[in-house]
Amino acid sequence: MLDVLGQVLIYVVPFLLVLTVIVTIHELGHFWTARAFGVKVDRFSIGFGRAILSRRDRHGIEWRLAWLPLGGYVKFAGDLDASSVPDRKGLDELRERIARDEGEGAVSDYFHFKPVWQRALIVAAGPFANFVLAVLIFAVLFSALGVQVSPPRVAGVAPDGAAAEAGFAPGDLIVAIDGRQIEDANEMVRIVSLNAGEPLTFEIERDGQPVELIATPTRTVERDPIAGRVTVGRIGLQLGSLPGETRFVRYDPLSAVGRGVQEVGDVIGTTLHYLGRLLTGRESGDQLSGPLGIAKASGALTDRAVSANPDPVFTALNVLLTLVQFAAILSIGIGFINLMPIPVLDGGHLVFYGYEAVAGKPVAAAVQEAGYRVGLALVAALMLFATWNDLQKLDLFRFLGGLAS
Repeated sequence: MLDVLGQVLIYVVPFLLVLTVIVTIHELGHFWTARAFGVKVDRFSIGFGRAILSRRDRHGIEWRLAWLPLGGYVKFAGDLDASSVPDRKGLDELRERIARDEGEGAVSDYFHFKPVWQRALIVAAGPFANFVLAVLIFAVLFSALGVQVSPPRVAGVAPDGAAAEAGFAPGDLIVAIDGRQIEDANEMVRIVSLNAGEPLTFEIERDGQPVELIATPTRTVERDPIAGRVTVGRIGLQLGSLPGETRFVRYDPLSAVGRGVQEVGDVIGTTLHYLGRLLTGRESGDQLSGPLGIAKASGALTDRAVSANPDPVFTALNVLLTLVQFAAILSIGIGFINLMPIPVLDGGHLVFYGYEAVAGKPVAAAVQEAGYRVGLALVAALMLFATWNDLQKLDLFRFLGGLAS
């Protein structure tokens, strides 16, 4: 029993804590923007289901902490359905009710009667808040702790790998890949990992002279201590810097924000690159993860942080730093997913508002209902697929069996 409790504390609690913070920031983005435009709000909820704690402020807004900490929401006054996009008939009925009960002047306080550009900004503010949170986290880390930069210099070449076939040699310094300048070894590894089966053009510096080589990463199945079983591209290089090449860079606050924006852009770019390869059939989709995989990853990160040093103060700080870094990545992921053009997500709402801005009227009720059902089915299918991936690549059948025993 104690072992099971320990596993829950390591794998579940950190994930729920991080998720709660990220979802709260996301919903506050919607909330603050809505209030800035004078929108009347009924409820702000962290979590779903029955309330554990609840109170109303002087504006009549209910602030609620619910028992299921897997999300949250902002309920605007007058919301008619789960998609928050009523049709013309629904809008007319709502307008009549508000005018009758509260007076004609109160109509403009309701979300659905705000100009379409304001509604679009309110919806987009949630994902935007997630990106801002990630930028701020990265900026604080880059300013307070700095970044270690190790040039991608070749220390060894596997005799039977793609790099050897391409002509790499120890001592080569990789300068660019497909025209993109490379300054850090981790950046080079990431690009190679994401391009299995794709020829890559490497610009290298050898004995002070430029050399161009072409290598195709080989698809390789590996066991990652954090992500579990992963499929990545490898060319058979061992990297290692010469004495004095590795440097430690600490940014001033303004530069740290700029680097934070760049980091968020890199994560989004990497995600789009992977999805593009997935849609074109060049990736199998086995790297998609759901809540189980994310929880397992957060637990593995926490476990590694705890094991790094026996000193309790160092351990606490290391765990905190690890969870903060994990929160930045997860926040980007949640913001990105919510911008996908699926009707049940923020991106789907933005698609509806785009149509309304062009056509001058809301999307027809039948189209909204069909879109909502299809969107819900797509989200459910994606979650099931991602969960199945988690069970396979993270060996969670064995993990859950270990908890039960």
